[in-house]
Formats: sequence, structure tokens, C-alpha cells
Amino acid sequence: MPTLTVAAVADVGPQTVAIELDAPASFDAAPGQFVLVRRPGGDDAGYYTISSPAVAETFEITVGYPVDESPEESLGTWLARREVGDEIEIEGPLGTIEYRGEGDVAVYAAGPGIGPAVGVAERAIESGHDATVVYRGDAPPHRARLDALAEAGATVAVVDSLDDLADFDADHPSVPTPAVYVFGFDDFVAEAKALLEAADRDPAEAAIESFGPA
Repeated sequence: MPTLTVAAVADVGPQTVAIELDAPASFDAAPGQFVLVRRPGGDDAGYYTISSPAVAETFEITVGYPVDESPEESLGTWLARREVGDEIEIEGPLGTIEYRGEGDVAVYAAGPGIGPAVGVAERAIESGHDATVVYRGDAPPHRARLDALAEAGATVAVVDSLDDLADFDADHPSVPTPAVYVFGFDDFVAEAKALLEAADRDPAEAAIESFGPA
């Protein structure tokens, strides 16, 4: 696996950091895709979705980590304690879900899905398109980026349940006509699919990335 150097680490929410990595010249990736991450010399590995809107000299992954756990017990904890100049083994990019600025988007996310959600939405806004981001949960990571997206014209909703979208501003329908992306654990994916079906949208037409059981 290629070894990449950490360019920056930033706290972006409760038990969540964004890690910026130096990108190899051949690294062609887009938000929505993911990488396999392993600590050098270790056996544990995990998948992390790209959360930067584009890849240039660097790219970003968003990492959640548990509370009160030693680096040896969790890859996420180990990653959260990285510093500039440290090395991380990366394989990828992987996955067929990606967004490269093709058109308007609506992104539904929960948990670690917030990473690709902000990356996709930022890429859309930067490309001159509309973006809607719906996050299910309290205190979402990347709050500053969500606020910046709203200031740039994106529609941003943070809800306790996707059912709450029934009370959302009528000027911003819960399932707009743009391409739909869904990022989250299995329970959230099921909730999002039900929302799409209720709005006469075919879930099979959405780009859906499930992270497995919560």
C-alpha cells in the first residue's frame, strides 16, 4: 500500500477529526469515493470516505473515533492522534459512487456520512449548481462547512429524523429533483429509501453508500 504523509489534522466535531493527506500525482478521486487506511506495520484497516470537494495536491478524509480508548484498540483513535508529518498507508481510491460537478445534488447523511456529504455539496456549489444537505443527528461534525454552504446558497437541514422534513420550509422540498446521494449506516439508508419512495422517487436511481450496521 502507498504511504502518504499527513499534511494537516483538525478537530471538526465531537470525537471527529479531518485529516488532510498529501496526494500522489496519480491519485484521481472525487467526493463519494473512499480509501482503505492502515497504520504502517499494523494489521487493522478501515475504509474512510473522501470528504474534500476535490483532490489536488492534498485530499481529506473525516475520521470518527470512540471516547476513552487507547490507540492500540482502535484505528480511528490512532488516526485521530496523528500529527503533521506522520505517515499513513492508503489504498485507493475505491468505489463507484462519486461526484465531479455534473449537476444539482441532494445529499442525505448521518454519522460518518457527513464527510462525503459536505464534499459533494461543496463541489456542486463550486461548479455553479444547487445543493441540498440533510443531516440526521445532533451536533453534526463539519458544522463550520455546513454554515459556509448555507451562506453560499445551499439548503442545509439538521434534523432528528427524516420525518421532520415534513415541517421543513415549503420552498425547499425534502426530496428535490436533482441527483440524490445517501451516506450512512443501514438504519439511516432504510429511512432515506422510505423517504424517496414516499416522494415517488426510485431509490435505485440514487447513489447510496451504506456503512453497514451502526
